Amino acid sequence: MSAAAAPAGAVPSPVGPAWSRWVGRFLARAVWATGVEGRAYVPADGPVLLAANHTGLVDGPVVLGVAPRPVHILVKEEMFSGPVGLVLRAAGQIPVDRPATGTGGRAALATALAVLRRGGAVGVFPEGNRGRGDAVSARAGVAWLALNGHAPVVPVAVLGTRRTGEGVAHVPGFRRRLHVEFGPPLHLERQPGVSGRQALVDANEQIRLALVELVTAASARTGIALPTDDPNRERGAAR
Repeated sequence: MSAAAAPAGAVPSPVGPAWSRWVGRFLARAVWATGVEGRAYVPADGPVLLAANHTGLVDGPVVLGVAPRPVHILVKEEMFSGPVGLVLRAAGQIPVDRPATGTGGRAALATALAVLRRGGAVGVFPEGNRGRGDAVSARAGVAWLALNGHAPVVPVAVLGTRRTGEGVAHVPGFRRRLHVEFGPPLHLERQPGVSGRQALVDANEQIRLALVELVTAASARTGIALPTDDPNRERGAAR
């Protein structure tokens, strides 16, 4: 997909992530006990992508709360209904279309690209769905944004938000120990003589491997293990 192919979308105001950081910070620090490492890896200004692994419902709010700058996070559109949807829109988060709509998330990518082009920060979960959080697969949206938005990609490890046996919509108990770790940024560019499609594949794999390495190292150092189950995948296999 090229930048020209993505449909124009309304660009969320930078004010939303600014105030909603305080909500995320309260959740991460007061409701849960969240340790943070590597915040200095996130550029203080200019476009940047935060690419995090995804295991549980509260990954987004926790990342928003501990990131050193306001972030617009891509969130599945099913969350944008009722009171929660009102809060997410006011917080400047970006709804991602379901595959069933046939748009392939193009509107969300266009909105995120516009945020990057004005020098903002965008948060993405490359795995797409909550699961084991081991980044064994990754969707190409973050790589497309990195190449077209000329934005460094900071891998982010999120640990403890879901444990083995807990559902993907589970909310961690009060003062559970969580950990968020930011890794060294990746600067990705399309090399001369490389097709756009191949550049996208290569960039996506670089991001995935960096995320795997960060998550593995952070888990070993903190002792906070990833869940061993994937309720979404197991539910699909049972059908």
